[in-house]
Amino acid sequence: MSDQSRPVTQMLYDKAPSSRQMVKFLTAATIGATLLFLSGLTLTGTVIALILATPVLVLFSPILVPAAIAVFLAAVGFLFSGGCGVAAITALSWIYGYVTGKHPPGADQLDYARMKIADKARDMKERAREYGQFVQQKAQEATQGSDHEVVVG
Repeated sequence: MSDQSRPVTQMLYDKAPSSRQMVKFLTAATIGATLLFLSGLTLTGTVIALILATPVLVLFSPILVPAAIAVFLAAVGFLFSGGCGVAAITALSWIYGYVTGKHPPGADQLDYARMKIADKARDMKERAREYGQFVQQKAQEATQGSDHEVVVG
């Protein structure tokens, strides 16, 4: 019977996790449990703070709500203004680099688009000139045809 139980314990020993895996697991479990405890503690503190602060917030809401809205709008305005300023400086520095020939990123696409637009403009100018000549020719034909008509009255 001892011979049969030996391979089973040997198999269990072979399948047992290594000490490195155990240290990893214990570290992860300890950190996870600590963070779970801290999140529960934070939730409890938040709920208690809200319970205690609700009467104060209700009493001061006619003052706090408009003040919060004003602060929010001011903050959004400053952030938007700063963002527009950063975008303008970025665009100006890109244009400066493009004009001075430093070949900034996207210059190839801009040159390609400019070339395509110029080609289209040339094509449209040619079409307009041809159409203008066509209309002028038709108008001359119409006026010459009306000169030869005899009005019977």
